[in-house]
Amino acid sequence: MKKRNPIAVWIGLPLITLGIYSLVWYYKINKEMAAFDRRKEISAVGPLLVIIFLGWTVIAPIISFHNTGKSIREAQRSAGLPETCNPLLCWVLGLVFGLHTFYMQSELNKIADRFGVEPGTTVPLFA
Repeated sequence: MKKRNPIAVWIGLPLITLGIYSLVWYYKINKEMAAFDRRKEISAVGPLLVIIFLGWTVIAPIISFHNTGKSIREAQRSAGLPETCNPLLCWVLGLVFGLHTFYMQSELNKIADRFGVEPGTTVPLFA
């Protein structure tokens, strides 16, 4: 997984790219989680399509953020870390100035810090 600056992910890059980076980031984190633990089926495109085409429904993004939060929590477990990512908090923060991106990236950075290796390096997974 790639370590990213949570503030840049939350506000910096989305402002510069007029929001497009948020979509790219959401795709990338789901793709990275799928590559991190190949034992689990994680779709990288599905959550992105939900946000793009069903974002206006409000409930679909909430479900997508919740499921991504669960995937982050499972990735933390696989990395041998305490499961600190709360899926409920992921979607609640999504309703508050888009803070879910800051929170999710902070939680993903814990996994990146755990291993501290170059992307593409095989690492041993736990349970």
